[in-house]
Amino acid sequence: MTTVDETSAGGLVVDPGHHHAVLIGRLDRSGSLLWSLPKGHVEDGETHQETAVREVKEETGISARVLLPLGDIDYWFVADGRRVHKTVHQFLLEATGGDLCDEDDEVAEVAWVPIADLETTLAYSDERRLVDKARELLAAVSHADPGSLAGRRPDGVSE
Repeated sequence: MTTVDETSAGGLVVDPGHHHAVLIGRLDRSGSLLWSLPKGHVEDGETHQETAVREVKEETGISARVLLPLGDIDYWFVADGRRVHKTVHQFLLEATGGDLCDEDDEVAEVAWVPIADLETTLAYSDERRLVDKARELLAAVSHADPGSLAGRRPDGVSE
């Protein structure tokens, strides 16, 4: 079986008040709706941040700006007779405009979900761990200068 590497980018998009996040719902092979963070393939010449912003817009209808990187999710799966090693670069993004839209063929539903409900709504444990990290960063910033997220690393240290 051929092994291939794939790279995607996306992330957790929060509203300006940081109370809700945009999730996408996709149907699995059995027809069950699985909620996840928006993401997609990096196109030639794109940075991971540019891909995250583009994919969020395409999959949700929401325009967003990257606040900081959250980390990478790395996993394997088999598709079309190939073994795929996928790396997804995840970012914390803040919505800047747009309206929810599920016109993307790969997306069944799109919704704003309270951040407090993400633990029970997200289908994948790796994404739930990133949300926990984002929640900690957002809580720390809410006690400081709200504009201080820019220029911070995933560990919360200023660059």
